[in-house]
Amino acid sequence: MAWLVAGAVIAFILYRVLLNRARRQALKAFQFPGSIKSKVQNKYQHLNDSQLEMVMTGLKEYFALCQLGGRRMVAMPSQAVDVAWHEFILFTRAYEQFCQKCFGRFLHHTPAEAMQSPTQAQNAIKTAWRLACHKDGIDRRNPSRLPMIFSMDHDLQIPDGFVYSLNCKGPGGVGYCASHIGCGSGCAGGGDSDGGDGGCGGGCGGD
Repeated sequence: MAWLVAGAVIAFILYRVLLNRARRQALKAFQFPGSIKSKVQNKYQHLNDSQLEMVMTGLKEYFALCQLGGRRMVAMPSQAVDVAWHEFILFTRAYEQFCQKCFGRFLHHTPAEAMQSPTQAQNAIKTAWRLACHKDGIDRRNPSRLPMIFSMDHDLQIPDGFVYSLNCKGPGGVGYCASHIGCGSGCAGGGDSDGGDGGCGGGCGGD
């Protein structure tokens, strides 16, 4: 009997590994509708073709974070990428099929204002930070640089974008404080920086 249980557990683990691998491959191979870039450019007319490609790469990066996060709420750190996500959702059938193939469920877009509490929003951005740092090989508690999706709006000079600073105490410290996001609840230190702890950005993906 014990070997049957052990065999079932091993089979389930193998199934999950193969399923997650298939979902990652599906995301990697997916091609977004071409008109999404045009919609993003309508809002941010200063972006050139290569910069628009960066935004679309950022959208895939965000969805990859959602895959890593499982059913945890993952905040959207970039306003530009959030615009692209909004436009993708408007392709209702294509978006639903994409979600089923890449997540096995529908990935809801929850605006920051609709979160149950400020704590839930803060946890969502901290989750995004941890996952992005892990994916980009960055020490989340002592980062030497920002993950790509966190630096996106600054790099592309998005007027209404979310800007994160590594050194929030320095003269160039503006926007959200990345070091505070990385600390989580277990870090000591004051919370008096101009950037604050950050929020849920443009929205959060999750159940």
